[in-house]
Amino acid sequence: MDTTASCSLPDAWPEPVVPVQSLSEAGVSAVPPQYIKPPQDRPVLPAPSLDVPTVDVAAFLDLDGAAAACAAAEQLKNLAEACSKHGFFQVVNHGVQASTVERMRGAWRRFFALEMEEKKACSNSPSAPEGYGSRAGVEKGALLDWGDYYFLNILPREIKRRNKWPKSPHDLREITEDYGRDLMNLCEVLLKAMSLSLGLGENQLHAAFGSDDGISACMRVNYYPKCPQPELTLGISSHSDAGGIAVLLADDRVKGTQVLKGDTWYTVQPIPNAFLVNVGDQIQIISNDKYKSVEHRAVASSDDARFTVAFFCNPSGNLPIGPAAQLVSSQSPALYTPIVFDEYRRFSRRRGLKGKSQLEAMKNSKIAQVELIAYRDAQINLRNLFTSDKN
Repeated sequence: MDTTASCSLPDAWPEPVVPVQSLSEAGVSAVPPQYIKPPQDRPVLPAPSLDVPTVDVAAFLDLDGAAAACAAAEQLKNLAEACSKHGFFQVVNHGVQASTVERMRGAWRRFFALEMEEKKACSNSPSAPEGYGSRAGVEKGALLDWGDYYFLNILPREIKRRNKWPKSPHDLREITEDYGRDLMNLCEVLLKAMSLSLGLGENQLHAAFGSDDGISACMRVNYYPKCPQPELTLGISSHSDAGGIAVLLADDRVKGTQVLKGDTWYTVQPIPNAFLVNVGDQIQIISNDKYKSVEHRAVASSDDARFTVAFFCNPSGNLPIGPAAQLVSSQSPALYTPIVFDEYRRFSRRRGLKGKSQLEAMKNSKIAQVELIAYRDAQINLRNLFTSDKN
């Protein structure tokens, strides 16, 4: 979600927002029409399972001695293969304490168990996306996903609004703060490892993201209620992540994350005590397509509700992102024109959740530049109108 373009977004959703949890708990026997996906987008259930590549983060934390260096080299090779062939991997021995993870799960499960009116008091809007919500797009009459969420900004500090975080449960804010700090530390390690695995300097991706003063992070806590007809809908539609890397805490009880390989959707088999890491569009751009962002989605379940936490590590919003110079040559020309991350994020949101269409559009420079120029002009006109109204 974009938090930087509030002047160009409406203050209210195009239709009244109905939390999906309220529909599920009311005992609806059929999925309402606005949640039914076109036949080509509906999941085939059950889907085949997929074992996800594993990276041992401990190898990047202790580099003393020849044996440690050998272990790190092996894991860098695993990381490079996972990012280039799959676009996702699971991390183990990642340094995040199991107690921190369980406290996070417990606090947010208690939040989603609160009375509906208490949750709705935290509702978000298109112009203020932080908070409790059930939709992301602003198109009137759009098909909806079978899921609710809570969105929070983590970094940079100037856009972090702890007063937008739930007051109840009483310990949720502190727990979320601790979890966010640990996940950011993990992302710092992964960025360095990815940078080395691409043959770049250890800190090059970190610098491209804006370094300590500019790097951004946000979190989306997802709640997918029990669904009467999961074969007709999706918990969240197919998409790739617009940012850098996404670290997903999967549900420890109910599977539902799917990734696309070829023409087949596979259900991910989470490893206990691991995180699932997705390569985002900005890493694909910087790597000049050596690494691939992954198209993924979430399915609903008729057996039980499902809960996940997605942590996003992204570039600074005002930095242009383009292919790293070391990865461009006459044999491997630049596939992307540099674009400021906030513009790309708004561009992606405008197109909606449609697989990797926003990234593919950027490769066709004529289409991308025409769309971006039209979009920038529209933003300038809206800002001018907004400013004149204020005066």
